[in-house]
Amino acid sequence: MEYLLLIIVSIFFAMNMGGSGIAPSFSSLYGGGFIEKRKAAVLFGIFVILGALILGRNVSTTIGKKIIPGGIHESSLALSIITSATICLLIANILKIPQSTSIETVSAVVGVGLYLKKVDIKILLLKIIPFWIIFPLLSFFLTAYLYKKIYPPTPDNIHIYERLFLNEKKLKIISYLSALYVSFAIGTNNVANAVGPLYGAGLVDINKGLLFLSPLFGLGAFIFGSGTLETAGKKVAKLGLISSSLVSFITGSILLIASAFGIPFPLVELNLCSIMAINKVKNPDTSIFNTWEIRKLLYIWSITPILAGLISFTLCHLTGA
Repeated sequence: MEYLLLIIVSIFFAMNMGGSGIAPSFSSLYGGGFIEKRKAAVLFGIFVILGALILGRNVSTTIGKKIIPGGIHESSLALSIITSATICLLIANILKIPQSTSIETVSAVVGVGLYLKKVDIKILLLKIIPFWIIFPLLSFFLTAYLYKKIYPPTPDNIHIYERLFLNEKKLKIISYLSALYVSFAIGTNNVANAVGPLYGAGLVDINKGLLFLSPLFGLGAFIFGSGTLETAGKKVAKLGLISSSLVSFITGSILLIASAFGIPFPLVELNLCSIMAINKVKNPDTSIFNTWEIRKLLYIWSITPILAGLISFTLCHLTGA
């Protein structure tokens, strides 16, 4: 019964991650009116599967075997982790907030580790948490640096505009490829949030887990992704083809680097920082925290990781795991 419940919760978790993850992949294209929601969900799902199968093992191993040395071992512990992360992610989806599944999952694993009195502090302090700070800053400053090369139009860069806008069809293709690139990167990293606890508990083979759960991201994007696409694509910022391609290329590349090193990473933070950098270049005198939508994002992102850890720790006590 417990195993069946764990599978059900894992499926629901994966679907909710798809609902949240489609926003940083396709919000720019959707906000600019270049793609419909259904088409975005289908393409997102296909490339998440590819990313998971090609490069999803590293992060799954970190979550399942390294944060808690030796692994999670018991299905009840895996259930506590996935349940707590799912609750927090569901709250964010209800509030139409693109959410970081990686931070929530890691926090939930740490909650279980604290209950067991067995957490690898080194991997948290030296490998995971520093990059949660460094990579979003890199996303912001790299985007700002590159965007300043083309904005505003000047005699020095006008030739770039002429080339770009004389090839609008090619520019749209590049924008689509950039969105698919990010979807692939999500597959390499975020599917592990659902697979890692199951793998760590010895309940699934890592490859079979990735193959089984990754298609659920596309289904979740189709069912739950509408609200997060609206928030990220039309309320936080509206980006054109050039801006959206730049955001996707930078954030996707950073996420792939994180995946290669087995670091569970929050793509939505990368995406927001990149978008905020573009807004700052366009409006240098305006605060990057000037909208309620951005402030609400930061409030929710601050609260839910703590909540995830507390819920998983409490569930372990209640179940006597």
